[in-house]
Amino acid sequence: MNLIVAVDKHWGIGYNNSLLVSIPADKKNFRAMTTGKTIIMGRRTLESFRDGKPLPDRNNIVITTKKNYDGRGAIVVHSVEEALEKARELSAEDDIFVIGGGQIYKQLYEQCKKAYVTKIDYSYRADTFFPDLDADKNWKMTEESEEQTCFDIEFTFCTYDNLLLEKE
Repeated sequence: MNLIVAVDKHWGIGYNNSLLVSIPADKKNFRAMTTGKTIIMGRRTLESFRDGKPLPDRNNIVITTKKNYDGRGAIVVHSVEEALEKARELSAEDDIFVIGGGQIYKQLYEQCKKAYVTKIDYSYRADTFFPDLDADKNWKMTEESEEQTCFDIEFTFCTYDNLLLEKE
């Protein structure tokens, strides 16, 4: 299982249930990485999408505690364990991506083998954060792209490996 996330300098990922910034190259990378795969998210992440609809060409799994929640075509589950079970029924382990939000990342990031992180060289106002993988001895950055620029925003695409799961 993998995760994909965009973070600012302080590992911020969102504010008021929205992404901190929209970078076309990041969106393109996200689409390329997740299309045809299974994605796991929380209810608020689904609701942040255009019209609150699941992303096309993917198996969308939404975790919520709301019992009669209408996922508008997404598979609705009520626990992390149920999400993992359903994801593994639908896809190979390498074709499962955790896509947010903050609470879902916190519950699942240690179970992911790889983290695909868009690192944005700017500090935004954020109320939701991702764990700092640079400070976590169990994670190691194994790839970093050349620095890219979108208007005045500089960013890189990084891959981190979970050292605890590397040998599996």
